[in-house]
This record gives sequence, C-alpha cells and structure tokens, in this order.
Amino acid sequence: MAKAAFPNIAPIQYEGPLSKNPLAFKWYNPDEMIEGRSMKEHLRFSVVYWHTMCGDGSDMFGWGTWNRPWNNASKPLEQAKRRVPVFFEFCEKLGAPFFAFHDRDLAPHGSTLRQSNEYFDTIVNLVKAEMKRTGVRLLWGTAQNFAHPRYMHGAATSCNADAFAFAAAQVKKALEVTHELKGEGYVFWGGREGYSTLLNTDMKREMDHLGAFMHMAVDHKKKIGFKGPFYIEPKPKEPTKHQYDSDAAACLNFLRQYDLLEHFQLNIETNHAWLAGHTMEHELEVAGAAGALGSIDANMGDVFLGWDTDQFPTDLYLTARSMLSVMKFGGFTTGGVNFDAKLRRESFELDDMFHAHIAGMDAFARGLKIAAAIRQDGRLSDFVKNRYRSWDSGIGAKIEAGKVGFKELEKYALDLGEVSTNESGRQEQLEALINSFI
Repeated sequence: MAKAAFPNIAPIQYEGPLSKNPLAFKWYNPDEMIEGRSMKEHLRFSVVYWHTMCGDGSDMFGWGTWNRPWNNASKPLEQAKRRVPVFFEFCEKLGAPFFAFHDRDLAPHGSTLRQSNEYFDTIVNLVKAEMKRTGVRLLWGTAQNFAHPRYMHGAATSCNADAFAFAAAQVKKALEVTHELKGEGYVFWGGREGYSTLLNTDMKREMDHLGAFMHMAVDHKKKIGFKGPFYIEPKPKEPTKHQYDSDAAACLNFLRQYDLLEHFQLNIETNHAWLAGHTMEHELEVAGAAGALGSIDANMGDVFLGWDTDQFPTDLYLTARSMLSVMKFGGFTTGGVNFDAKLRRESFELDDMFHAHIAGMDAFARGLKIAAAIRQDGRLSDFVKNRYRSWDSGIGAKIEAGKVGFKELEKYALDLGEVSTNESGRQEQLEALINSFI
C-alpha cells in the first residue's frame, strides 16, 4: 500500500452529540436503526472524485489556494495515478461507502480519443484494486462532456455533428467503465446542453438530437447488460444562459416527450434547485410524484450569492425537509446522498477535507432522525390528510375516480348553493411544529 496521505487522522468514529472532538461524528452512527434500516442504508453517502481530488480552490477571480501533494506530479497521467490511493484512503477513513466520478476526473484528456481511453483504462485498473481493498463501491459514473473546447456549443445538442459523435463515444466508454466497476447508476448532466442566445439556436433540432442521443445510450446500456438506472441532473443555468435540463419538471417533460421516462430517474442537486428558483423539497416532490426520484447531490448555496457555490450542507432545516421527502417516496435504492460539494478556498488544510464531510454527514444524519421523528409523531401527515378529506368520499371521490364530468359537476354546484368556508392552512403552526423537532 502507498504511503498514507493522512497519517495523523484515524478512522472517523461516532462519539455522540456531546463529543467535542471535531474529527468525530456527533450524529452519524452508521449502525443505528431508523424505520427498519440502518443509517448507512438510509443515507448511502458518496464522495465525489472531482472536487475532492481535482479541486485546487480556484474560482473565477483567483488562483488555487490548495497545495495538494498528490497534484504536484509534472505529467498528468502520473498525477492521476497518485490520486487514486489518496482518495480511497480518504473514503476508508471517513467511512463513506460510495464514490462518484466523471471520466476526465479519474484520468486526463489525451491528445486523441484513443489515448484518452488508454489513460482511462490505466487508472480504472488502479481504482478497481482499491475498491476491492477497501470495499468502497461506485454510486454512479458520468462523462465530462462540457469542459473541453470541442463542446463549446454543447455535446449532444451541438451544432457540429462531429462533436455529437465524439460525445457519444465518450459516453459509451464511461458507461462501459461504470458497468465494469459495478456502478449502481449512471448520470447525465448536460453542462452545455442549452443556449446562450436563441438568435443562433434551432431549439427543436437540438432537443431532437438530445432525445436521439439518450435513446442511443439506452440501446447501449441494454447491449452491455448494465442494469442500473440512468439519472438526469437538472440545472437551470451555468454555464449556459438556459439549459434544457433546467429543473425537475423540464426534465420529466423532456423524458415524456421523447418516450424515455421508463429508462430514467432524476438526480436532484440542492444548489441547482435554488438556482431554478425552487426549494430542494419542491424538486424532490416533483420527481417523487412522477416515480422518478433516484438520487441526490447534497450541497447548498449561499442566499446572498447568485451562482453555484457547491457548499457542504450544514442546514438542519434543509436536511430534515429533504429527508422527509426522500422517505415519503420510499427512500434510496440505487441512489444516495452524494456530496457534490467543495471546500471554501480559504479552507486549505488537508484536515478541512474531513471536517467538511463530517459536517455534511452529521447534518444529514440528524436530518434523517428529525424526519423519522416527525413521521412517527404523525401530526404533520395527519394534518395534510385531514385537509384533503373532502376528496375521500362523496363528490371528491367521484371526481378522482373519473365518474363525473362538467355536466354532473354543474348540477352538483347548482344544488350546493355556495362553498362552505374553507379551513385555515395553518402554515405558521406547521412551521412551528417542524421547529419543535430541531
């Protein structure tokens, strides 16, 4: 085994809420049972390769601030090789059961697609050995079809057919590697599948091309025998002005329009939901109502900043209400809580990597416990059920059963005279109820 990258950090343990040890879990107890499943099974935590191993703390206004020893190699492939044991040491000490990757995070771009694939295979062999050694599994893989200049006009939606073909070849390889590593799913995030101006865009043609691309992916998935779900990750903007996967509803509409819904679920990210003008729970509810809630990217934004800051999630209201929605729709199966989050550029020490993930894992563990307590208490669900009681019998039940139309409803309304006074929605009371559990 390679020399330890974090020799002064022991495996992170659960010490309980009273612990003052910053390198210990206060709330995440992986073996604790909640509603018949362990915390580890409920949350299925995943560490991302891109921010964790490839980030350097740079932003649009400044150079990188993180001096990571594993990123100091002179050759990109050697750098990629160095990252692998470091990453799995980190996951092992953190106790994270899963990870996620983009193809070009694991291995660098080559001068040709053939060389890129060769680099990818080289690193995948190292990853496979580390997965076997540590037991860390792959939550999902994906292709980075947005960073290279060839994708400046998009990938599957590019005006250049050669770019479309290159993107297809890249996804083919990434999907095959995900299958080889026994990944539980595969994600599509259309980083540049959108437009900056409609003046130079044939939107219908681009959407048709995107639909065709996804059908090709489904066909190849079947051909290689990959059984995991496909996920689409909504985001409204950045880097384009408008992205075709703008929010959960837009993704579902696209999937229905191109007859793809049976093959896809959604991977919902908190910061993307905020950028779309929605809450995380809104996006989870939209996906869940369509039977398409697959996985989440766990992070949060800053209410005073208008871009995708990818901060680690530490807001208990966010995590509790997110887990209420996730549990409402049956919990995760192949998906999980994937930390698509990065340190602040001022947090440059190596142990900050652990502090950030511990904070996020504890926040979601406590959110899970709060959500379970609210569900067991029953007052919130009882209130909602009672609010819709008029639909459980009488005219409401007939409407839902499709047994009446406008003619029958007109007669009912004429006989009714007037609608009786509606009851209060009691928003403030319910918000106070949530507060009482936090």
